[in-house]
Amino acid sequence: MCHQTVSLVARHLEEHGIPTVIIGSARDIVEHCGVPRFLFTDLPLGNSCGRPWDALMQRRIVGHALDLLESATCPRTTVQAPVIWSEDSSWRKHYARIDPSQAENLRRAGEARRAVQERLKTEGKTRND
Repeated sequence: MCHQTVSLVARHLEEHGIPTVIIGSARDIVEHCGVPRFLFTDLPLGNSCGRPWDALMQRRIVGHALDLLESATCPRTTVQAPVIWSEDSSWRKHYARIDPSQAENLRRAGEARRAVQERLKTEGKTRND
């Protein structure tokens, strides 16, 4: 979900007495929105709660967020989660990079997915039916 949208929703909830903690990896956007509590995870976009299928990492991050909810003493508190994506920092350079050799295969896969979605839509079904 969009960091900005979540941040603005959090501000709205807070204004109505519901405490929130944002877990995110787009620090500049979330801090600009001025959320009350923000757990920054220096991880790739779309993976703010940790690596896929890494339940231990995900539980640690959620635990840090709950700790922040309990311990934050002032508005606009940002804490950086003590987690890393990989010991090798080169992931930043290569994560989600598409090189020309992959572009055609990805384009075809996208077209196939859209064709299936369109067929299901015209049949009145969803992918889960």
